[in-house]
Parts: sequence; structure tokens; C-alpha cells
Amino acid sequence: MRIISYNVNGIRAAFKKGFIDWLKTDPADVICLQETKATKDDVDFKQLEELGYHHHWFSAQKKGYSGVAIFSKIKPDNISLGNGLPTSDFEGRIIQADFGDIRLINAYFPSGTSGDERQAFKYVWLDELHAWLEAVKLTHPKLILTGDYNIAHQDIDIHDPKGNKKSSGFLPQEKEWMTKFLGAGWIDTFREFHKEPHRYSWWSQRFPTVRLNNKGWRIDYITVTEPLRAQLVNADIYPDVKHSDHCPIYVEIKN
Repeated sequence: MRIISYNVNGIRAAFKKGFIDWLKTDPADVICLQETKATKDDVDFKQLEELGYHHHWFSAQKKGYSGVAIFSKIKPDNISLGNGLPTSDFEGRIIQADFGDIRLINAYFPSGTSGDERQAFKYVWLDELHAWLEAVKLTHPKLILTGDYNIAHQDIDIHDPKGNKKSSGFLPQEKEWMTKFLGAGWIDTFREFHKEPHRYSWWSQRFPTVRLNNKGWRIDYITVTEPLRAQLVNADIYPDVKHSDHCPIYVEIKN
């Protein structure tokens, strides 16, 4: 089963930049999108269906904000919108799909870049997510968590660790959360296959040459629980796919 995670930074904008043409190349069996900024009815979803995709959307209450979706050529056994936590569900941040004994959770983690209030919200959200995931593990030991985590975990995951030590997304408390999370039995699939530096999934749009010069951050992840380790086949980042300020990331799992 090939799975892609991709923050599209607005699905309607991505459509205008050739997203459908990219889907025609059959990049994955399951595509998890974050920051769709739209509802299903805001796009020409018939194009997705013509390509053989089942599509499921969970949008924020606020129009044009946040939102997640799953496009899948494998019909899910079950879809769950949200995770039952009001702070998360109001902003359309989590959608879940079951494929056999595997539960796939697609999440758009909050950003704290807009100020102290949202940074504080992010910390609360992270703690609530961790507790919820530990509970889900008890009934679904084979879990995949895809998404834009909005955290660069280690120095290797960011182009300028010293210059960004006070930047949201690379703050000590955020990095400590990632360490705790991974220490609780989650595997960073990309790092299972790639130990090399200078591999990123997001580049700031404020400076036009940033992506050209690969001055990025790795803030998008596909993590899996320990029972799936033996089923991992490959994982990678696709920086040359450009419909967004992020790029897609990928994992292949032997099902």
C-alpha cells in the first residue's frame, strides 16, 4: 500500500497548478491532504472519481481554513471524521480511515507562528493528541499517522538550526514533544530509510530563492507504530512536486 501525505496549502490553488495532472501519474494508492481550505463542493470532485479515487473530506467550521481529506483508490472499510476533541474537530484537523487491521490517521497539526495565543493552543493540542493516540493504540495497534506536524524535530531537519532556535516549529518544548512521541513507540518512516541531511518538505514563500536553494524544514511526517515496522518497504520525500509551499512525502507498506 503506497501512501502519500501532502499539505496542499489550498486544494483549489493546487488544482490550478496541475494537481490533477499529477494524480494521473498514479503517485499512490492513498493520498492524505492537509490544509485543503475547502469543502468537497468547492472543487470539481468528479475529476477525482474519474481517476478512480474515493474521496473523504473533513473541513473546518471556518470557511477557507485548515481542513483535511483522504483520496483513496482502495475503498476504506470505515471513515471517521475528527477525533471527538472539540478543539481539533472545530478546525477540521483529523480524519481517519481503516484498511483491514490498519488504521490511518491524517492530521494537520496547528501552527504557532501567528503569536503566543496560537502557540499555547498548539501545546494543548499536542498533549491532547498524544493522550488520544495512546488510547487508540489499545484497540488499533497498527496505526499510521500522516500529516503536517509543524515541527522540525532535530537539527538535521532544518536548514538553519541556530538561526531558528526561537522560531515556532523548532522551539525546545515542541522538539521535546516529538522526542516523547517517538519514544512512545512511533517510527519516523523517512528516517528509517534516509539518514542524510538537507532533506526537507517545506520552504518559506516569503523569500523566492528559499526553495531554489533548498533552505527548508522537514515538518511533514508519516509515522507508524512498532507493529508495522516489519511491513515498511520504503519512504521518501518528493521535493520536485510543486503545487504548494510543501511537497509530498511517501511511505510504502507491505499489506
